[in-house]
Amino acid sequence: MTTYTDALARDASNDPLVPTPVSAEIIQEMPANSAVLSLARRVPMSAKTSRQPVLSVLPTAYFVNGDTGLKQTSRADWENVNLVAEELAVIVPIPEAYLDDAQVPIWNEVRPLVTEAIGAKIDAATLFGLDKPATWGIDVVTSASNAGNIVAEGSNDDLAADIAELAGLIADDGFTVNGFAAAPGFSWRLIGMRTAQGVPIYAPPAGSQPSGLFGRAFPEVENGTWDPDLATVIAGDWRKAIIGIRQDITFKIFTEGVISDDSGNIVLNLMQQDSVALRAVMRVAWALANPITRLNTDAATRSPFGIMGSLVS
Repeated sequence: MTTYTDALARDASNDPLVPTPVSAEIIQEMPANSAVLSLARRVPMSAKTSRQPVLSVLPTAYFVNGDTGLKQTSRADWENVNLVAEELAVIVPIPEAYLDDAQVPIWNEVRPLVTEAIGAKIDAATLFGLDKPATWGIDVVTSASNAGNIVAEGSNDDLAADIAELAGLIADDGFTVNGFAAAPGFSWRLIGMRTAQGVPIYAPPAGSQPSGLFGRAFPEVENGTWDPDLATVIAGDWRKAIIGIRQDITFKIFTEGVISDDSGNIVLNLMQQDSVALRAVMRVAWALANPITRLNTDAATRSPFGIMGSLVS
């Protein structure tokens, strides 16, 4: 029993592979690898669950009947949007021979892959509902579809008019479009496009200035998660998209142990196959707020998001 305990302590070291400043750097780099993290409202979480109040009942004002008329009462109310942090992890096996022969710092090679993997998973789940944890709120595309905030590409004279119509649907629900997300390469279709007044609708990135569509943020999702069958553009009020981050990303290196698939089959034996494995773990939550507005009090037909695509109707 003692031997087993000692071996376990040696096999799975509790010493972090990456120091805290580098862990913080990962947090800062993730928005570059995730459209949602670059657009959504991020809130820190000190526990697994957190609640964000969202307006659910609007107060109403009344005219008073004459000088002595009675003033009526009204109320405002809020409901909670629950954030539940779920674990997001990746294991990167590295052959020991590669470590011995490497001429560059291995972490500098692995870090971009880790951040890209995390960003891709977050985008796929929050935008399209792909592999989304059951505890997370509705995804962006489903919310927009349920509310009918859909524009088929080509419905108008050009792309600019299609996008403007899409933003109008969201405005009709009482929300303000402050950003767009798009399929990879979509910006090339916007180069040279002008409004009826001759103003460019798209501004390419310039230096430290990011690209903009109609003056709003406009990242392309280039991490491989975009589904062109569902949308080419997503527009929305991204202040209603909430990402909760438990800033407890941990990194551990394992020199012994096995990696198995979900059927229990051993895929890699670290000791027998002379490999080490880097494990990165973070906990993140997602919720989409859909507060009541003066323009649309029906949650079933209201969404702060809308989608455009050639295959939606």
